[in-house]
Amino acid sequence: MSIVFERPHALLDVTTNYCPGCTHGIIHKLVAQVIDELGCEGTTVGVAPVGCSVMAYNFFGCDMVQAPHGRAPAVATGLKRALPENVIFTYQGDGDLAAIGTAETVHAATRGENITIIFVNNAIYGMTGGQMAPTSLPGQVTQTTPYGRDTSLAGYPVRVCEMLSTLSGTAYAERVAVDTIPNIRKAKAAIRKAFDTQIAKKGFSIVEVLSTCPTNWGFTPDEALQWLRDNMMPYYPLGVYKDTTKEEK
Repeated sequence: MSIVFERPHALLDVTTNYCPGCTHGIIHKLVAQVIDELGCEGTTVGVAPVGCSVMAYNFFGCDMVQAPHGRAPAVATGLKRALPENVIFTYQGDGDLAAIGTAETVHAATRGENITIIFVNNAIYGMTGGQMAPTSLPGQVTQTTPYGRDTSLAGYPVRVCEMLSTLSGTAYAERVAVDTIPNIRKAKAAIRKAFDTQIAKKGFSIVEVLSTCPTNWGFTPDEALQWLRDNMMPYYPLGVYKDTTKEEK
């Protein structure tokens, strides 16, 4: 009997520490599958900052570097410039990338740094207890917005792909989700495209993945997936926001 599915080699055979129903595990699997397909595990370096991704170095088989909160793009920039032929990626949440790390993200993109960012957007601070994040939706209830996010006080959510797509150094930006099998397949294709963009030395690439946080949202896993579809997807439409490889054809 032939094997049709197995754990990716680039994903270590260990138990993760994510909450039940969290979709980080799916995203980890997709990144590892792409690394396997490209055959670059030995020349790939991932960067994990602070947040739910802080333990990613225990889950990936490639080399991993721990970065201070929000500084993953800066660390990735140094790694890529020192190791230009290696594949360098960051794995970041919305509280990390779009709050304390906004400057590092924007300037890495505008410089056209040849790195790939995997950006997990679950619209809340996960690891630290469920505070409002830069991506929390208008009216969304969090630990620090118990009556819902008031845009007159807290402003509006940051749409990262839309913002970064305006920068000349961004080569590829796509928003995907991992709520259904078809969307998971599209997410894997986007991650592969982002890695291919880097390998082709085209510049900065980012894949934003809409993800769930059942624990801090206060939902069951199924309810969280439906909340993502009903609330996050309308505000954060899926799709390709920039692809310079298509523009060149």
